[in-house]
Amino acid sequence: MLEPLKKRNDLAGPKVVEALKKRHFEAYYISDSKDVAAKVLELIPADHSVSWGGTMTVDALGIKKMLADKGYKIIDRATAKSPEESEELMHQALNCGTFLMSSNAITETGELFNIDGKGNRVAALCYGPKNILIIAGMNKIVKDMDAAYSRVRNYAAPVNNQRFPDSKAPCSLTGECANCLSPDSICCQFVETRMCRPEGRIKIILVGEDLGI
Repeated sequence: MLEPLKKRNDLAGPKVVEALKKRHFEAYYISDSKDVAAKVLELIPADHSVSWGGTMTVDALGIKKMLADKGYKIIDRATAKSPEESEELMHQALNCGTFLMSSNAITETGELFNIDGKGNRVAALCYGPKNILIIAGMNKIVKDMDAAYSRVRNYAAPVNNQRFPDSKAPCSLTGECANCLSPDSICCQFVETRMCRPEGRIKIILVGEDLGI
């Protein structure tokens, strides 16, 4: 990462953390991604089962393998041998101890904005698992909710749809949002989280690097 950008992140990140805390999130700023794993282990009780929504950030940091190696009970829909088993595992995840995810956007004033296709990720964020752990890079930080909406619809969602080779949503073909009604759209659920209740249920690790989409 360019040094001036890193300096900017290290100045701006802690301010976003303070804004998140005012909204009753438990939040941390970690400058270097190499230090994230230790904080993740600190925030997940040893007796918790763990699951996750689709998150390239968690994948990139190797968190899933680390938790499996540490002996956590993992609920992973990727292990399913059929669509029916995958659905069952996603329902089990809604009652896990800790649910891992990122956020599509976080405002400078400490609000979260997420778009989901199936809805399992935002469902867990809103209610269910005892402990939500969000890991997000500084590239997810935007000025306000209007900027969050624009970022997610016009950038994150079209890029994320490229991950699904069978998708026929317009953005998977053109790379641009068409505000479509395609059955393959991943923009079905829009969730704005303006504060955390109960206090501290949602824990956010903000990393001073660009992570995920």
